[in-house]
Amino acid sequence: MVAFSLVLAGAAHSAPSTSLRVRVLSNRADLVSGGDALVEVVLPSKAKPAKVRVDVDGRDVTPAFAVRPDGRFLGLVTGLKVGENRLTARGQAGTTRLTITNHPLGGPVFAGRQVQPWTCATEANGLGRPEDATCNTPKKYQLFYKSSATGQFRPYDPSNPPRDLARTTTDQGHNVPYIVRRERGTMDRGIYDIAVLYEPGKPWKPWAPQPGFDGKVLVPFGGDCTPRHTQGAPDNFLSGGVLQDHALSRGFAVFVSNLNTLGQNCNDVVSAEALMMLKEHFVEAYGPIRYTIGQGCSGGAMQQHWIASNYPGLVDGLLPSCSFPDIWETMQEAEDCHLLARHFDNSPLWAKTAQRVAVEGYAAEAPCRSWDNPKEIANYAKIWLDPDNGVACLGGQFGGHTPPEPNPPWVYDAKTNPKGVRCTLQDYMVAVFGRRPSDGFANRPYDNVGVQYGLKALESGEITAEQFVDVNENIGGLDIDWNWQPERGKADSKALEIAYRSGRVTYPRQAAKVPIIDLRDSTNLDIHTDFHSYAMRKRLIAANANAGNQIIWTSPGPLLGNPAVNEQAFLLMDKWLSAIEADTSTDPLEAKVVRNKPAAAVDACWIAGKKVTDMSVCREEFPYFGDPRIAAGGPLADNILKCRVKPLDRRDYTVDFTHDQWDRLRKTFPEGVCDYREPGVAQQPSLPWLTFAGGPGGQPLGPPPQSGPDS
Repeated sequence: MVAFSLVLAGAAHSAPSTSLRVRVLSNRADLVSGGDALVEVVLPSKAKPAKVRVDVDGRDVTPAFAVRPDGRFLGLVTGLKVGENRLTARGQAGTTRLTITNHPLGGPVFAGRQVQPWTCATEANGLGRPEDATCNTPKKYQLFYKSSATGQFRPYDPSNPPRDLARTTTDQGHNVPYIVRRERGTMDRGIYDIAVLYEPGKPWKPWAPQPGFDGKVLVPFGGDCTPRHTQGAPDNFLSGGVLQDHALSRGFAVFVSNLNTLGQNCNDVVSAEALMMLKEHFVEAYGPIRYTIGQGCSGGAMQQHWIASNYPGLVDGLLPSCSFPDIWETMQEAEDCHLLARHFDNSPLWAKTAQRVAVEGYAAEAPCRSWDNPKEIANYAKIWLDPDNGVACLGGQFGGHTPPEPNPPWVYDAKTNPKGVRCTLQDYMVAVFGRRPSDGFANRPYDNVGVQYGLKALESGEITAEQFVDVNENIGGLDIDWNWQPERGKADSKALEIAYRSGRVTYPRQAAKVPIIDLRDSTNLDIHTDFHSYAMRKRLIAANANAGNQIIWTSPGPLLGNPAVNEQAFLLMDKWLSAIEADTSTDPLEAKVVRNKPAAAVDACWIAGKKVTDMSVCREEFPYFGDPRIAAGGPLADNILKCRVKPLDRRDYTVDFTHDQWDRLRKTFPEGVCDYREPGVAQQPSLPWLTFAGGPGGQPLGPPPQSGPDS
C-alpha cells in the first residue's frame, strides 16, 4: 500500500507547512496520461484559499480548485498537452511549481514502442468507431442491477425500475440499491471496464464519491498467454469481467483492461502500464483508492507476481490461483516437453510410460503432453516460440477462440516473408528484449545447453544408463525459427541479462510488500501443476530470507478452485490489508505485512470439505512434483534459464557407464553439464520500476513516492 494508495488515502494528514506545496494525487507527476491530473495545493495553516491562483503554462486553472469536504484544496486539472506542463501555484505563502509530464491516452508511458500491426475492436465491444490508430473512442456507460429473484445481474432501466431490485449493505454499513454502473472505454490501445455501486441521479465527484464505494478496488487479471495483435473484450471469461458480486456487494470497485488478460496481451510490462493508467483515471473520476486486490488464475496469477515484483504499489494484495511464477519458466517447460515428446515418440527405448514420466518430472504424462499437443489449437510450445504460427498473432486458442486459418499476409515466413511479423513471445516483447544484430529478430532466452534430462531418474534407478545417454544425445534443441536441430538450443546472451534484470523471470524482493494468498486448486494432471506455488515460495525465500507474506491454500476441485474457499480468501485478504492500513508505524511495509497477518493466514488444505492446517497431512493428500528441468537436477525455484556448466566427471554419478556410453556423453556435452550449485548465467536481482521508453533493457524510473511528488 505504498505509492498510489497512500498518496491518496494519507493526503489529508499531511504535515503542517509554512509554504505552498503542490502534488499530483492521481499518479506520479512524470507518469500522467490522458490529459488530466488530480492535483492538491497544500496550504499552510491560516492561508486563505481565495488568495491562491493556479496556472498551467500561463493558462489559468484556478476555477478547477476549491476546498473540498475533507478540507483539502483540490482540483482536476484538464487540457494537459502531451509532454511537459509547468503548473504554478501562487498565494500568500509564496510561489511553487511542479512539472507534470503527460502521455497520450493511447499510450505508451513506460512500456516502450507498441507492437504493430494492431487492430481496433471497439465496435465489436459496444463502443464507437476508433478515432485514431490507438483505438481511442468516447466512453460509454451501462447500468445493471442484481435481481432479488434470480441473484443474477440484469440491465437496469431508471425509467422503469424493476420490482426485483435487490439491496446490499457495504462493508462500511451503507445500505444501497444493488445497482451497478459499468463504464467502458479505451486506454493504452486496450478496452477497459469499471464497475461501481451507483445510484442514478445522484452526484459523484472524486472528492465526494457516493456512499456505495468503500475506497477499495478488485482487479480480476485474466489468464492464458498469446502474442495477440488486436484488442479484446475486458469482460472475457478468462478474467470473469467486472460484474463480480463478492466485491461489488461489499462496496468495492472492480476494474480491468483487456490488456490485463495475458490471453489477449502476453506482455506483462504493458499489463502493468495499462493498470497504472486505469488507476489514474479511476482516481480522477471516482476518488481515492485505499488499496487494490488482484485476483486471477494461470496467466492472471503471473501478472500479479510480476506487477508486485516489478511495479510495486500498483497492487497491494494478491490472490493468485492455478498459479505460475512467470511465463519464461513456463515457456521452458513447454519447449522441453516438445523436445522430449519428439524423441520419446521415435525411440523404442521409451515404450514404458513410467520411464517417460520419470524424465518429465510430473506425476503423470498428461502435463507434458498438454504443453505440446499438435492436435489442439492450444499447443503452447508452438504458440510461444514458432514465429510463423499466425494463430498466436490472431489471439488464437483461449485468448479468442480463433480457429486455425491461413496466416495473414503480414505474418513471418522464412521463405516468402522473412521481414514479416514474428508470432513469438520474445518478438511480441521486442521493446523489452531488443533485437539480435545478426537477423533483427528479438533476443530469445530459451536454452538447454548442459541440461542432463532424466538425471534424477537415473540416480533413482527409474531409467537405465543407456536411456539416460540416449535421451540426452538425441533430444537436440530449437533454432530461432522453432525448427528442431541436433545441437542444443542456445539463448541470446542479451536476452538472459534483460530477463533477469527487468524481472521477466520473477524476482520477488518487492513482492514482500504485499500479502499473498495462493489458491492452489490441486491438479497434477494438467499444465497447472501444484509445484508452481512452491517454486514461488522458494523464490520469495531466496529474495527475502523468508516467505512470511505468502500462504498457500490447497483444495481439490475444478481449475478455478472451490468457490467457498475463494470467498474465504477474499475476506481474509481484505482483513489483512485493513490491518496493515491501520498500522501507522514508520516500520518498513514488509514488516507491517508480516506483523499484521491474521491468525487464519496460515498454510492449509481442504479435505472432505474441512480445513486442515497440519501440513504433513496436507502433503500426503496433495503431493507436488516438478518439471523436466527439476527432474534434470535444477532447483525447485525453477528460475534458471541457462545454467553454468562444469566438466563431465564420472565421480558425479552413482551408476557405471560403459566406455561407449561415456564417450557418447562427452560428445553430447562438449561444454560441460549444468552445475545447479551456481546461479544461472546472467542471473541477478531485478530492478523495479523500469521504463522501456528509451529502448530495450530498461532504465530505472525509481519507485513512486509515498507522499506524492512535492515541488
